[in-house]
Amino acid sequence: MTRWRALHEATRAERPRVPFVVAGRTVGSVAVDELPGLQGLHPGLRVAADRVVLTAQDPGAALATVNARLRDAGRILAWRDEPFALPDPADGSPLASMERAAARFWGTLTLGAHANGYVADAAGRPVALWIARRSPLKATDPGRLDNLVGGGVPWGQSPLETLVREAWEEAGLQPAELQAARAGSVLRLARDIPEGFQQEWLHAFDVELPPGRVPVNEDGEVAGFELLALADALAAVNEMTVDAALVTLDFAARHGLVDDDALRAGLRALRLHPGA
Repeated sequence: MTRWRALHEATRAERPRVPFVVAGRTVGSVAVDELPGLQGLHPGLRVAADRVVLTAQDPGAALATVNARLRDAGRILAWRDEPFALPDPADGSPLASMERAAARFWGTLTLGAHANGYVADAAGRPVALWIARRSPLKATDPGRLDNLVGGGVPWGQSPLETLVREAWEEAGLQPAELQAARAGSVLRLARDIPEGFQQEWLHAFDVELPPGRVPVNEDGEVAGFELLALADALAAVNEMTVDAALVTLDFAARHGLVDDDALRAGLRALRLHPGA
């Protein structure tokens, strides 16, 4: 196995699942052991041994009812009251909106936006990365290392719009400081997690910060920041969240900062597009 744990974790799927179909389109998957508990939750929800099908004139309203019942039963965790899109994975078109936490239960596609905040030398070559430590109170991955900026893309926002918003909330960066943000790769995650199944397209961006510009958290979700030399940041990759580790490794590979054929091959397998 590669020494980069995140490459293995990005596509780890061990819990048997069946397709979840909405409006005739396969939008996610449901764990087989969850099927009995779905029976009778909504007249438009048909539960079979090989698939779960939602047929409703308003799928968003139907999902709101079902998800509330799953939450009350303790089967949807870390409820956030945040609307996320329910997209068709084939083309990204939104079919409805639903609670963010429910996406993991249903294995539906979500989008993420992360930024590598880096400092460069006089020649423009990255020499250090700003690394965040997540708050110990975070619902997911509390206390782990993270990118300078990272967050889920909510209903009605693009990845870049989310990046600008999260950059202020998490690092105190003004929108003007994001104007030079460069899109990196879009990385595909498909993996079992405690909340269910994470199917995500992770949009990576690069943001250069001038020497002396220190990020300051505004929303309480980051315990602190540390500026690490590239070698130290790479040495800490296995202490990061899987998302942050992949974005960091992708940054290092794209900028020619690491010589590792297995890493490059692993990232190529995860990239959906060369740029976001």
